[in-house]
This record gives sequence, C-alpha cells and structure tokens, in this order.
Amino acid sequence: MSTAVRRIAGFAVATSAAATIAVAGAGVASADEWPPVPTEPSPTAPGEYYNFLTPTDLDYWNPFVSRNRLTSPFGTSTRIVCTGFHGVLLSCWQADLQGNPHKLVQLPLDFPGSTGSSQPGGGPGHFVYPGFIPGS
Repeated sequence: MSTAVRRIAGFAVATSAAATIAVAGAGVASADEWPPVPTEPSPTAPGEYYNFLTPTDLDYWNPFVSRNRLTSPFGTSTRIVCTGFHGVLLSCWQADLQGNPHKLVQLPLDFPGSTGSSQPGGGPGHFVYPGFIPGS
C-alpha cells in the first residue's frame, strides 16, 4: 500500500471514529429545566399530566382516536409536566429515572392519529422523549 493510500485510510478511520463518537454523544439528552411557575395567575401555567396514549395502548395505533400520544422509554411512569391552553398541550417535560426534567419534542402532527387537526389549537399532539429511538 502506498503512503498516500495509507494516509487516506488513516484519515478515513479517524474521521469515522470521530463521527461515531459524535453520533453516540448526540443520543444522550441533557437535562433541561422544569417550566417556571408564573407568579401571577395564568391560563398556561404548568401542571402534571399523565393522560397520554403510549405504544402499549391499542388506541395509540388507531388513527381514528384523537388523543395526545407519548413515545418515551418511560411511558407515563415518571413525572410529566405540561403547559397548555384550553385543553391543548403546548409544551411538555418528562423526568428521567433520576428525576431530571427533559423537554419533550412535539411532532408536527399527532401521528399515527389522523383526526383532530381541525379541533381548536390543532387538536391533540404527539410528544417524543428527546433522543429516544423505539426498538434500540
């Protein structure tokens, strides 16, 4: 093998190792803060919320069920705090096993739900624990 080929191969190995480390590190979600409680009365004040459909519920997979969905490694077993307005969830946070809060990612639609988008505020949402890939 020529020197140039060895250099390119060494560079490729180093680059792929660095990329692997970067991707592995990206899967670890860092802790966020719980949403602040307003000092004045507010219609969007945070509160605990556990009424999500999870993948273990048959209705989670039914596209005609219009309810909030949660995809998380913890299901609803850890604390979940959400802000909302008139029954529509705006943002949610979920505790990990150590009790640290993580802001959930809201999908642009309530997949696999197909109804509810015409409801006030866009209807139910689908929230996903950051960095969680089901089946991994």
